[in-house]
Amino acid sequence: METVEKLTTVLRNHGMKITPQRLMIFKVLEKNTSHPSAEEVYNKVKKIYPAVSFTTIYKTLETLRDIGEIKELIIDEDRKHYDPNIDIHHHYICSHCKKILDIFEDFSPHVKLPDSLKSDYTVTGFQISFQGVCKECA
Repeated sequence: METVEKLTTVLRNHGMKITPQRLMIFKVLEKNTSHPSAEEVYNKVKKIYPAVSFTTIYKTLETLRDIGEIKELIIDEDRKHYDPNIDIHHHYICSHCKKILDIFEDFSPHVKLPDSLKSDYTVTGFQISFQGVCKECA
């Protein structure tokens, strides 16, 4: 995700009104490595703007995802998580505490599309998610 200042310009160019609540969403996401869910973003923004709606949070996150400023991670069945780091990377998810850690390792030499799918699909990217138990939960 861009800095708050650059993101404001990008969203204005996409016709989105910049409100104080949306600016707070950007600030919550900026340099955030915890991969927050929409609920977590909502709870942080609500502390400063108690009248903010969950719909505002969710639609803003969807817009940021749609224009490529954040990644949506579907890691658990209960909720989506959002990653403001759009650089290519992978994740480790603790199955107990649900903590999500970034992995900046290039696995591309080891991953390829099966031959049976090559004629029908073109790979534009991939994400690997490792699951396990972190040392704090072990």
